[in-house]
Amino acid sequence: MARRYVSIWFQHLVGDYMVKRDPSLLEAAFVLTMQKHGRMIITGASARAQRSGAVQGMVLADARAIIPHLRVLENEPQLADRLLDGIGKWCIRFTPCVAVDPPSGLMLDASGCAHLWGGEQAYIDDIANRLKKLGYSTRIAIADTPGCAWAVARFSQHSIIAEGDMLKALLPLPAAALRLDTITTERLLKLGLRHIKNFISKPRRALQRRFGDILLQRIDQAMGMEYESIIPLVPIIPYQERLPCLDPIRTATGIEIALQRILEALCDRLQKEGKGIRKAIFKAICVDHRVESIEIGTNRGSHNGEHLFKLFAEKIQQIEPGLGIELFILEASHVEEMQAQQEVLWTGGCGLGSVELAELLDRITNKFGENVICRYLPAQHHWPERSITSTTYMQQQPSSAWPDDLMRPTHLLPEPEPIEVTAPIPDYPPMNFRYKGKLHNIKKAETVERIEREWWIDGGEHRDYYYVEDDEGKRYWLFRSGHYTGDKTYSWFIHGFFP
Repeated sequence: MARRYVSIWFQHLVGDYMVKRDPSLLEAAFVLTMQKHGRMIITGASARAQRSGAVQGMVLADARAIIPHLRVLENEPQLADRLLDGIGKWCIRFTPCVAVDPPSGLMLDASGCAHLWGGEQAYIDDIANRLKKLGYSTRIAIADTPGCAWAVARFSQHSIIAEGDMLKALLPLPAAALRLDTITTERLLKLGLRHIKNFISKPRRALQRRFGDILLQRIDQAMGMEYESIIPLVPIIPYQERLPCLDPIRTATGIEIALQRILEALCDRLQKEGKGIRKAIFKAICVDHRVESIEIGTNRGSHNGEHLFKLFAEKIQQIEPGLGIELFILEASHVEEMQAQQEVLWTGGCGLGSVELAELLDRITNKFGENVICRYLPAQHHWPERSITSTTYMQQQPSSAWPDDLMRPTHLLPEPEPIEVTAPIPDYPPMNFRYKGKLHNIKKAETVERIEREWWIDGGEHRDYYYVEDDEGKRYWLFRSGHYTGDKTYSWFIHGFFP
């Protein structure tokens, strides 16, 4: 697929913004000024002021001499940069790759985007018309390279340069169309090399010797012989699909149809690459510039479009279309490699590797929350609270095996809870204990297990654990904190329950 770039030149960027903010300036001749070296210098001018002779860089006093009713506005520092940044992010509806091209332009990587609008002419016309409705006058061009698109947008009457026609488009343009610095441009003009056709065919060594490397670099970039990258305002999601709408979508049915189409395209791509979605975001760009979004997650990578659609469908009612939705975007923010599942005639059960189990867990967590279901794995710690870790990822492998040499309760409390004991005998379990207001008489008890605290993590007393059974046949895991001494306060705790 050939690369195609769109250059947007805002002819009166700050001036148009000022008119939007104050409509009384629409028919006025006004300039924007900034103090420089003790003088007020014009940094921008309205179209009417320019027609009357006011140009950028002119001293304000000179402009007032030729335009008696000139209105003067103070230019806000960094205003142009802020405007380009805001408009650039708004333009992401046309392509995921939008870059700022200071001082008064944007550069769009439109590769593979124009066909969604029915062709390049309809594509750039839509961009221009929408920006015009926002109050900005623009010149737009599309070409194979950023350099050629930039030159044509500012110095040519054409707007679409066919693939491979960069040289033909550039030849009649002035030298300044190559984005040269002022010194290089003036030197070319002094030598009578006013247009690109006057010097582009001259020996490269002669051009390099007289004008330096910058001239050759700009020629190569414009002609596509040297790759020129652009830095997007928003990092590009590698796995993303976009669906523009000819008419604004306002109904849930329309949103569902759009979701199915865009999800099918993304899943086909992921299936070919052997990848699956773990997290995905479905965005709806509204006519009034709002962005509505819903997000899903899976326990294992999936490119099953039907399953993923069901997860999204439960949240579609959260999208408020308002005046209508003009663009849908589906982003797979987290994908993972998937291994092909071997087909079998029968199975002995449903394990953690089962696709059916994973999809069931996806539906439950998508409806009730990410942490509603978790899996417990062993952790390499002796201290009971740290010996178990939880994860919501069903495919995570444990770092060690479950210990089978020591008895542990099936229900371990997250934190030990204090209990009241009566008449304990040193180094023996108590005769009874009270837990949550209920008295338990101990009928059986097993040998003590001492667990030392992990001193490299925190300090404190060791614990002496007992397995006890009450008169109702219920079994508990109790411990005493520290050594028993008659003249020292001691504490007993319950830490778990056996079946």
